[in-house]
Amino acid sequence: MQLYGFAPTRSIRVLWTLRELDVPFEFINVDPTKGEHRRPEFLAVNPAGKLPAFVDGEFVLTESIAIVLYLAEKYPEKGLLPTGLRARAEVYRWLLFTATELEQPLWRIARHTSQYPPEKRLPAEIALARQDFLDMAAVLEKHMDGRQFLVGDSVTVADFVAAYTLDMATVVPSRPNEVKLLDTLPRLRAFMERMYQRPKAPPRIAEALASLRS
Repeated sequence: MQLYGFAPTRSIRVLWTLRELDVPFEFINVDPTKGEHRRPEFLAVNPAGKLPAFVDGEFVLTESIAIVLYLAEKYPEKGLLPTGLRARAEVYRWLLFTATELEQPLWRIARHTSQYPPEKRLPAEIALARQDFLDMAAVLEKHMDGRQFLVGDSVTVADFVAAYTLDMATVVPSRPNEVKLLDTLPRLRAFMERMYQRPKAPPRIAEALASLRS
């Protein structure tokens, strides 16, 4: 198995899952800051030019959530996806919630603070996206009352995806004097910290960014 990725992209989600599964794989670094995601050899793997991309024999899969679900189903004995129908549905629910309700506003903030050219940045969009994130994060904050994991009593791939996404909230650019996005969400902060204390957890996003600058 091969994982095409680059820290600190969503490939961390797949890397985390592979580490927790304790299965052999090859990590192939694709540096988008050097345009490597647009090289013909990578576009042959993923024509969208996006990371991560995953190869298992002749099977190629993109989209980090699809990949972690594939891996959890490929190794059911590892227990990263529940066997019960309703528990599995809950995992799907929180994966989709994380991707649509939490990650998307974080990307909007990042785009309008640092990724878009200055002339395309919309300051009003930042405030809207912040509030969108906080409104939906409050839903997950309430859900985590008395819980260690998002679903059931053991870790699932939903926890890896959620922890990485919450870590995104710690590194998106902030304006001076603004409350950081997780400051009012103690359960989510504690959950994220617990997850990253796991022995096979990947580096935090800030650590991965620092390693690129060193």
